[in-house]
Amino acid sequence: WQGNANIDNGGDFDATGVGMRAGTSTGFGAGHRAGVTFHYDYLDYDFSSQTAFGDAPWGQVQRFGFSVPLVFGGADGWFYGIAPSVEWSRENGADLGESVIYGGILSATKAFAPDQRLGLGLGVFSDIEETKVIPILVVNWRLNDRWSLVNPLPAGPAGPAGLELNYRFDNGWDLGLGAAYRSLRFRLSENGPVPDGVGVERGVPVFLRLSADFSDQASLFLYAGAIVGGELRVEDSGGNTLREESFDPAPLLGATFRMRF
Repeated sequence: WQGNANIDNGGDFDATGVGMRAGTSTGFGAGHRAGVTFHYDYLDYDFSSQTAFGDAPWGQVQRFGFSVPLVFGGADGWFYGIAPSVEWSRENGADLGESVIYGGILSATKAFAPDQRLGLGLGVFSDIEETKVIPILVVNWRLNDRWSLVNPLPAGPAGPAGLELNYRFDNGWDLGLGAAYRSLRFRLSENGPVPDGVGVERGVPVFLRLSADFSDQASLFLYAGAIVGGELRVEDSGGNTLREESFDPAPLLGATFRMRF
């Protein structure tokens, strides 16, 4: 849930959504792993009747796709990764063939201990009407028995993975404080105010996370925070900006349930 936020030059909006992830991976010796992941997100935007964009620039947006992460173990604790992916990102009513995003992430990480890894990565994506090059910092570092620093989100076309500082309580609950840059692009409907155009929402989610593992298989994550530095943009079908507006900080609430088999 993304709460109501005022748009600088008139109007307001909010959004609700649901997302699903499924995947599997397997090791095949010497630190090598291969897997596949699938994702689906549904976002329902609700704009006021009059905004700085005129009519509501978009409504319901769907994003779905898959990736094939591969990791290869090297000498002296090094691991090298490649994760090609394909995604479709579109408002309902948009042309599916004009909504594809493809590319991949290359990374190299060094394991200093079983729970202490650092690395760098680079994502390159052919996004909708633009090419994205995204530098990525890979962090999974336990500072002591209580504190750790990790990446909270998967890196991909929407942006890098961000950073989160975690604290583990005695009762098994974790508390995290994190932030990440996110930029969502999607093809607009053929029948909307800007036919076959491009919609963009971007900003920095800053959040608190409270989570617990109920078993080795089941975990619950609760989130609260806000999107700061938010912007909305409408582009024509060729990716040229028609209108760009900032919006006030928007509150966020969310929950995730994860099951492993």
